[in-house]
Amino acid sequence: MKRVLVVGSPGSGKSTFSKRLAARTGLPLTHLDDLYWNRGWTQVDRAVWTRRLEGALAGESWLLDGNFSSSLLKRAYRADTVYFLMFPRARCLWQAFWRERLGRYPHGGHPPKWPSRALMLDIWGFPPQGEWQLAQLRTVPGLTIRVLRSDADVQAALEAAQPAQPSRFQ
Repeated sequence: MKRVLVVGSPGSGKSTFSKRLAARTGLPLTHLDDLYWNRGWTQVDRAVWTRRLEGALAGESWLLDGNFSSSLLKRAYRADTVYFLMFPRARCLWQAFWRERLGRYPHGGHPPKWPSRALMLDIWGFPPQGEWQLAQLRTVPGLTIRVLRSDADVQAALEAAQPAQPSRFQ
């Protein structure tokens, strides 16, 4: 396991899981939000986003956290493993509410204290989108897909994760 994607609904705990997985494996972690947004949560130019994403994918080993459906297959064809967090809507809504209400946003910035209507709608509409994404991921040859649906699944995945092996050519 050298190139890992962590995807799932907003509020599913992707960033928390990714941080714990990075600590366990030693893989360098990149949050896609950090590539897609400027300070103040303004969207970067499409060319900048593309360049940043390609730079992240060019690495020998990495852990990328974030959904961004438009680039899912591009990332998946470069990855060897995907962890897909598929928690119930209610849990994701609750976690997003408290994360933003308490100001515990996973990777900096200062989003609003109340989750936006758009974020709530993204979470509510995610289950069918998630199933579509899983179907897409299953078309990628050689890709290991681990669907995590509970805290027990998350814990088991973390316990099973091994430190990344350095390349023989480094």
